[in-house]
Amino acid sequence: MTGEQANTVEFELRVNGEAVTLRLPPQVSLLDALREHLGLTGTKKGCDQGACGACTVLADGERINSCLTLAVQYAGREITTIEGITGELPRAFVRHDGFQCGYCTSGQICSATGMLAEHAAGMPSAVTGQHPGELIDAEIRERMSGNLCRCGAYNGIVDAIREVASGTAS
Repeated sequence: MTGEQANTVEFELRVNGEAVTLRLPPQVSLLDALREHLGLTGTKKGCDQGACGACTVLADGERINSCLTLAVQYAGREITTIEGITGELPRAFVRHDGFQCGYCTSGQICSATGMLAEHAAGMPSAVTGQHPGELIDAEIRERMSGNLCRCGAYNGIVDAIREVASGTAS
């Protein structure tokens, strides 16, 4: 085993439904593994400190900041990136101008996907007690607060999520 291989770990992930085997140093973030080793560049590196949400992906359906996690921590788990998101939500973002520069959009859509699943499962938020069962704008904004948009497309983002949540998406 060469010196370089001695400092790596081999593990498998399921990414967007496909099994992939990686051999990486254990300190490589999930974000860097996705972008640099698997070529999935839809997930963006914003702050690289977990503050902006641009790197949000889903791990077994739960939203995470991929810049703060080590790839090896997710061995054997299902990772869904923006490239694996289908359905009405991306189209609703387009219809409602839920993006401007687009840099945060992949993280916003992944986060919204996880957020809608959390709400459907009855997971409470700070706003839930005031409006149980109803996904109002204040709750959408609170649940999406970990994702920043430097262009300020928040109204379109909320409109897109509300439309999909209500089942009125066309």
